[in-house]
Amino acid sequence: MADIKDLIEICKGKHVYIQTHNFPDPDAIATAFGLQNLLKKFDVESTLCYEGKIDKISTKKMTDLFNIDIHGYGTLKDTMKEEDYIICVDSQKLGGNTTDFVGDEIAAIDHHPTYKEVEYKYKDIRQVGACATIICGYYKDLGIEPDALTASALLYGLKMDTAQLTRGVTEEDIDAFAYLFPLSDGSLVTKLERNTLEFADLKAYGAAIENIKVFGRVGFSYIPFSCPDAVIAIISDFILQLNEVEVAIVYSAREDGMKFSVRSEAEGVDAGKIANEALKEWGNGGGHASMAGGLIKSDNLDKLGPYPDAVINQIFLHVMGEDRPQ
Repeated sequence: MADIKDLIEICKGKHVYIQTHNFPDPDAIATAFGLQNLLKKFDVESTLCYEGKIDKISTKKMTDLFNIDIHGYGTLKDTMKEEDYIICVDSQKLGGNTTDFVGDEIAAIDHHPTYKEVEYKYKDIRQVGACATIICGYYKDLGIEPDALTASALLYGLKMDTAQLTRGVTEEDIDAFAYLFPLSDGSLVTKLERNTLEFADLKAYGAAIENIKVFGRVGFSYIPFSCPDAVIAIISDFILQLNEVEVAIVYSAREDGMKFSVRSEAEGVDAGKIANEALKEWGNGGGHASMAGGLIKSDNLDKLGPYPDAVINQIFLHVMGEDRPQ
């Protein structure tokens, strides 16, 4: 088991960048914020950063309500130096959804499987429901009680990434929830949990419903316009609610390529593994057994031929060993 005291010692005397995965969600933001506040107690200053954009309304509300100062890479790349320390949280270097920044990635704190091994000065990668759970454990290990704002952020990140403690939950997550709940500000968490959709998201829902196809136990839905990562993920959860569907694969056409969200409730079907295997020829994919994501890069879309939708369906079904569509 990794010891957070080792990371603190490594970071002393350095300004640290805490990097989330691209297009950070509430768990990534909570993890970064919680770690930043913990390091501050040991006089280690840090800057939160990410690539892409914060495109989910719940995450935007979170940064506003908690006054979280997080920077896009575009505002930092001219000042970040190769010798600067970077801690990857809710992500790993070369993980497919994390841009390789200029600095030195000296640590990774994550709850996703590792697909490409990287050497770090410090590594804490655990198969838990939320990365926020790991940060909560650090506070407990050090005997430091997080303030109400930090506890609320960690609790919200935990609840969101585990779908209210219904997805991928471990005993560690339950313990973290029990620890954080009495320390958090319930009114803040409630504000965040309300009104998590925007009017524009309804268009994506409509397109997904119109284009859904089901082959056996696998449901596919194509959104033929740009859609935020978070909305694609929400729609894949929505498709998974169909009685006939045990695996949901939703994908959206965007400027950077074709973005995927994969969900699985099927025994023996690991969402992260099938996303990684299905997309490796044209891009990247990966994640947990129950939920994963991926991207076919824009310059590789032509390789799918004149009927990309059919090719995508066939590739995923082939990887899963399912019957191909006729």
